Amino acid sequence: MSAHRSLVAIGDLSRDEITHVLELSDRFAEVMGRDIKKVPTLRGRTIINLFFEASTRTATSFELAGKRLSADVINVKASGSSVEKGETLKDTVLTLSAYQPDVIVIRHAAAGAVASATRYTEAAVINAGDGKHEHPTQALLDLYTLRKVMGKIEGLHVAFVGDVLHSRVARSGAIALQMMGAKVSFIAPPTLLPRGAAEGLGVHVSHDIADIADADVVYALRMQHERMGKGGFVPSLREYATQYGIGHQRLRPGQRVMHAGPINRGVEITDQLADDPAALITTQVEGGMVVRMAVLYDLLSDPKVQRGAHDVSAMVAA
Repeated sequence: MSAHRSLVAIGDLSRDEITHVLELSDRFAEVMGRDIKKVPTLRGRTIINLFFEASTRTATSFELAGKRLSADVINVKASGSSVEKGETLKDTVLTLSAYQPDVIVIRHAAAGAVASATRYTEAAVINAGDGKHEHPTQALLDLYTLRKVMGKIEGLHVAFVGDVLHSRVARSGAIALQMMGAKVSFIAPPTLLPRGAAEGLGVHVSHDIADIADADVVYALRMQHERMGKGGFVPSLREYATQYGIGHQRLRPGQRVMHAGPINRGVEITDQLADDPAALITTQVEGGMVVRMAVLYDLLSDPKVQRGAHDVSAMVAA
């Protein structure tokens, strides 16, 4: 039903389209270096951020991204909305669509919920995380961070460590990184690895934390307690931290560390490493807003307009 292109999964984008988004992000980063950090690009457009799950980084960056592009931004959270009265996702999306938004950004606890929402609106829909399925804009901002810091993506080896089973960050990241020519490993206890990850995603799978030695980038994943229930995925957090927690003692010189946040300090990553300026955690957060600006612009721009440097320069010059 959507009249605009949507971004539900990272596979919705080709390698060239990902490169285009990263280049747009670079131009928006230039705008953020100005005294007035705002462009009229999406003036008159309406963006609704619909979050059924708690979020700090993603929700804030999407709100700021829309406002920096001069769009009208409305934030709707499940808490305090009609969702608490039992309203379904379908009816919520239908209700919000009556206001004729251009974009609806959705975060939801159920895998597939965002794809389902596209059937009930003509707005472009952006997946801000659906269960343990995907988080495409996180993958894009991670690519942007690596490109900015490492100078390239192709040829890098990125090892995701920890709760891969429940991680939409790892899933989208693995797909995106391999599309851009990087090698990806999943390193975790057997209970925290999805079945068929090696075959399904084409990644290298290991249970041995020592295998991070081969990686250029170690990506620590949050232990997602809210999705584990009483599953007993690890004997204890203390034992997990001992076996798989990332600290300086496990890294070799030159390795970089990423984490999508929020951080469980002392569990998947040590305090000292989380606060180390050499870690890329803050850089990821900084890149989140400009990448989401690029995604919003890209989804709403006329596909008939040539996607060249001249067009982008004109867009940010105002």
